[in-house]
Amino acid sequence: MKQQWRKLNGQRIIIPIGDEMTNVLMREKEAGHELKVCIGTDSQMKGSLVEFATVIVFVRKGKGGFMYILNEYERRRIPIKERMLMEVNKTVAVAYELCNVFSRYGVDMELHVDINTNPQFKSNDALKDAMGYIVGMGFAFKAKPDAFASSSCANKVVQ
Repeated sequence: MKQQWRKLNGQRIIIPIGDEMTNVLMREKEAGHELKVCIGTDSQMKGSLVEFATVIVFVRKGKGGFMYILNEYERRRIPIKERMLMEVNKTVAVAYELCNVFSRYGVDMELHVDINTNPQFKSNDALKDAMGYIVGMGFAFKAKPDAFASSSCANKVVQ
């Protein structure tokens, strides 16, 4: 199944996401913006349908930001820990695909996970696994409450 990225306004991205990111980085650097990229995924389970939303959030230092969105679906009930780790895997896959583009332009990248650092929450069961995977891949890691890309941005676009 072909991935269909889009902007927040609904505009579909018809070129490969790596090419789109290169175009964005050239445009933003030309405009003099200092950027940071945060990638995160959130999911919502409705019966036996799970919707995942992965976002690539560009933060312009002192000048707001914008994001790209990918929605994907899975038709089965998924236990919470497995679903959290699927979110992490989707985030890492996007980061891995794009890390060379971001490093070529000197843009810092963080991976955000929608996993609570408070052990009283069920999602916390996946925290150590997620952190080990992301840090082991060489990426910067953020969890709740500092993981706005997954906790806020992706959360808003998952139906």
